[in-house]
Amino acid sequence: MLTTLRRIVLAFGQEPELDTALQNMVGQVKTAMTTECCSVYLADYEQEHFLLMASDGLAKASLGRVAIGFSEGLVGLVGQREEPINIANAQQHPRFKEAPEVQEEDFNAFLGTPIIHQRRVLGILSVQQKQAREFSENEEAFLVTIAAQLAIAIANAETKGILSRNIKQKNRQYVQGIPGSPGLAIGNFYVSYPKAQLSSVSLTKVHQPSSQTKVFQHAVIKTKRDLRQMSDRMQGAIPEDALDIFEMYEHMLESASLGDEILAKINIGWNAESALKLVIEQYVVQFESVDDLYIRERATDIKDLGNRVLFHLQQEDINKPTPPENMILVAQEVTASLIAEYQHKGLKAIVSLSGSTNSHAVILARALGIPAIMGVGNIPLSSFQQKNAIIDGYSGEIFLSPDTATLNEYQHLVREEDELQEIVKQVIDLPAITKDGKSIELLLNAGLGAEFDDSMKNGAIGIGLYRTEIPFMERSCFPSELEQITLYKKVLNSFPRQPVVMRTLDVGGDKALPYFPISEDNPFLGWRGIRITLDHPEIFLVQVRAMLRANIGLGNLEIMLPMVSGTTEVDDAVRLINQAYFEVSNESDVAVAKPKVGIMLEVPSVIFQLSELAKKVDFFSVGSNDLTQYLLAVDRNNSRVAPLFDSYHPAVLRALNKIAEQAQVELIELSLCGELASEPGGALLLLAMGYDKLSMNAHNIPRVKWVLRHLDYKQAQLILSHCLMLSTAKQVHNYLNEQLELLGLGGFVRAGK
Repeated sequence: MLTTLRRIVLAFGQEPELDTALQNMVGQVKTAMTTECCSVYLADYEQEHFLLMASDGLAKASLGRVAIGFSEGLVGLVGQREEPINIANAQQHPRFKEAPEVQEEDFNAFLGTPIIHQRRVLGILSVQQKQAREFSENEEAFLVTIAAQLAIAIANAETKGILSRNIKQKNRQYVQGIPGSPGLAIGNFYVSYPKAQLSSVSLTKVHQPSSQTKVFQHAVIKTKRDLRQMSDRMQGAIPEDALDIFEMYEHMLESASLGDEILAKINIGWNAESALKLVIEQYVVQFESVDDLYIRERATDIKDLGNRVLFHLQQEDINKPTPPENMILVAQEVTASLIAEYQHKGLKAIVSLSGSTNSHAVILARALGIPAIMGVGNIPLSSFQQKNAIIDGYSGEIFLSPDTATLNEYQHLVREEDELQEIVKQVIDLPAITKDGKSIELLLNAGLGAEFDDSMKNGAIGIGLYRTEIPFMERSCFPSELEQITLYKKVLNSFPRQPVVMRTLDVGGDKALPYFPISEDNPFLGWRGIRITLDHPEIFLVQVRAMLRANIGLGNLEIMLPMVSGTTEVDDAVRLINQAYFEVSNESDVAVAKPKVGIMLEVPSVIFQLSELAKKVDFFSVGSNDLTQYLLAVDRNNSRVAPLFDSYHPAVLRALNKIAEQAQVELIELSLCGELASEPGGALLLLAMGYDKLSMNAHNIPRVKWVLRHLDYKQAQLILSHCLMLSTAKQVHNYLNEQLELLGLGGFVRAGK
């Protein structure tokens, strides 16, 4: 059964047309279960019904026509209960709904199971039989298993279908994503295609097959040449039988069946990349669906060969568009490096088909003030090519080829956004103080870029977080002490009479050094932050020495330790910092200032050791991103659980409040440097809790300062008291947005002014 299941799922995912994929699937399930009818219904939430999309056994004329309400019939019952329904004689069941057009009067036995993706019922998969009997437990288990396996594929295929239907409509069209970075943008899509991965190719048809045939043939020639060169280079270095792989690849390319099948796909209108994808993936399905392990492993060879040919097909593409004006960058997964590549080329917004709202790409987008929408779904990238759009980073909506009315509406909102941005600049040089006199320090998060630009201060009175790991990540080996001194001195000089908090090397998790690879099953709970540098004192000591030497003559350095989980780590780190201090002092002819040392509060265990830790360090700084991740047990880079990651979760807010209360008891300086600080609602709550400093990206400093200067501290405390009594993050968001609207500050949490 496992082989059958694998074959059905692979075949479904490989078929480019949803209707065909569904029809093939029900036929295969019917055969596998030796039953007389298999059908699939897809949910339409606008119409609130299940639509019969494919069937092998029911009347063909009813496909796409018969709809069963969410609360009607046995299909509706399966959807309501969200579990399998197994009935021996369906026509005698009180929920049975007769639909003459499907011609099911001969069927008695019924087994239906929901197709569920991310808690949402996408459809119903059912089988029927003339004989009145209950389906066996094994049959039920098989149907449930295949429905669960197909859920993601159907979700992806459904998204593609919805998009294509939306594009054909004349009226208001939009695609919904997850808001990542707030703001509005009107511009033109520029698609960044992944390199040489067949899985990322978007199926596309063309009008001139002959040119595509030539492109494919040239790519094959170049691939053969590469294979011969690789074989020649490795001659004598590896055993002769290991070189057979290159010869096998060449034979496969010369195979009449493989080449002819690709050319046949090109001749019916597919472009060369699409034809290659369709044929290669068809072979992969055939190989992976057999029991023999050796043959299954050949599927990897087929994919590798296909990707090699695809590389040359992409090189042959001479029609690569240049980035348009007012560029909206869209990619399968927009990365921080992609943003860095295009930010100086008219980048106005980003759209990522996958990825999470807590990725480094989103953090960089927020720092640059660029709207970002994530998790749009498995939509073909080619669907965005050469289209204009409106990006609403507040709601997560993408309006494709908008009509005049929608365009005019958003042009007005964009003008209001620009006006608001100009208005908040008025407070750049003013203190962050409430109307009734409560002040708080606003500091800068820096280090995302290779260069620190002190023109981006935007009214910050210091640096609350300088990420020292970024320069480490952009080199091919560990930077020398002298290189680090030069860099740190420049940063310290940017705020010569104000504090600059430098976090010691914080790698591991999702931040890897190319020359210091770390392979772990669970990296976020593994070797990262202070754990690495304590295990490698030679790296830690060089970095701290460089910081201390750069600070000579300035005296504004503060050192912060990341990922601390207990007092022992603090003791060990402080001992090494003292060692470095004495070394630098002995080498220097002038006095060396001893910096303040603080720790990041991001591991939940430290919440219960604040009293002990306060006696060992000079300040606390909460890293709200990781603290939220660990408190909620949610990998913030995992798109499947991304909706669960929310710093406004009541548990997170109560933990932050407890930290603030304890810090006041211990009389220790407290700051917060996560994304929560850069949001108006978050800054309001943190002010009310009693945080001394908030550190954020430069773009948001004037916005947060404006909000704080236009409210009373007592109002903020009342709002906090109410939020701490709420039971869900959604309730907190709604209440905060409502209060900001009442204060006349709604333009900071939605489109417009």
